[in-house]
Amino acid sequence: MVQWHWDLHKRKPTGGKKRPYRKKRRYERGGDPVLTMIGEREVKAERGRGGGLKYSLMSDHYANVFDSDTGTCKKVKILRVIANKANRDYERRGVITKGAIIETEIGKARVTSRPSQDGIINAILLKA
Repeated sequence: MVQWHWDLHKRKPTGGKKRPYRKKRRYERGGDPVLTMIGEREVKAERGRGGGLKYSLMSDHYANVFDSDTGTCKKVKILRVIANKANRDYERRGVITKGAIIETEIGKARVTSRPSQDGIINAILLKA
C-alpha cells in the first residue's frame, strides 16, 4: 500500500486547520519499508526520481564482513540475527537493518550498510 508524505492534512503552527488547496501528487508518494531477511538472494529494483534505480535487498544468505585486524574483507554466510536495536520485534523475526548484530561463520558482526536501500549487506567484525 502506498504511503503519502504530504502535510496538507496537518494543522498550522497556530493550531488552525489547513485546507488542502490541491490533490495528492505522485512525488509525494512513499513506499512500505523493505524488511531484509535471511534467505535466497532476492533483489528488487525500483525506479527513483530522475530515472535512477534503487536496489532493495529482500533476502540474502551472505554478507561482506570487514576484519579490521587483518584489513581484509570476506564474503561469509549469515547464520542468524542476534540483536537489532532498531526494533525489538526484528530480532525475533530475523530482520536485518543497519546496526543489527549478526552471527556469521567467522564471528559476530555489526551491519554497516542499509540493506533495504543499498541492495547489499556490509558488516564489520566485532572483537570477542
